[in-house]
Amino acid sequence: MSTEYSGRITLAITGASGAQYGLRLLECLVKANYQVMVLISKAAQVVIATETDEKMPGTPDAQQSYLQQRYAAQEGQIRVFGREQWMSPVASGSGAPAAMVVCPCSTGTLSAIATGASNNLIERAADVALKERRQLILVPREAPLSTIHLENMLSLSRQGVVILPAAPGFYHKPERIEDMIDFVVARILNQLKIDQTLMPRWGEEYLQ
Repeated sequence: MSTEYSGRITLAITGASGAQYGLRLLECLVKANYQVMVLISKAAQVVIATETDEKMPGTPDAQQSYLQQRYAAQEGQIRVFGREQWMSPVASGSGAPAAMVVCPCSTGTLSAIATGASNNLIERAADVALKERRQLILVPREAPLSTIHLENMLSLSRQGVVILPAAPGFYHKPERIEDMIDFVVARILNQLKIDQTLMPRWGEEYLQ
């Protein structure tokens, strides 16, 4: 008997700084009972090893086992695919989830998506989301932004892509790095229309 998930989402983690955002988002999606198709670039593996204490294995199968255990996911809830697994569901409009998030999104990946490069599975999955008019959220983490970066973002925004920079606010008076990470992840979950308790919505007390 197949597991009843709340939905399916593609999550790509690329080589921009801010791997913690993507990993925290994965944790939240698993807790919300979503099945997650995970794509991790080689550069992202380097960033994860540099910025976190995670000991991420090098192969998709090993990564899948590691993440499933790390986040107490159900069997099959996390599916990890390699950069050239062209037969994976995310590579085709007939099998891809209805939403995709690239978090964090490197400016190289941003450029490839904007130009339709499709040189690897992350770029192809984003291309599928674009051509099928599905939800695509990009979480860039770069500063300063060049004119090329901004023009790529504008091009994608005009196609309906949500550009959600990893730029945490401070009005909630964060006390830990985790609070700043949760600020951004909460915004992503809001875009996906997934209930979250990481951060209250602005003015929420007036809606009680």
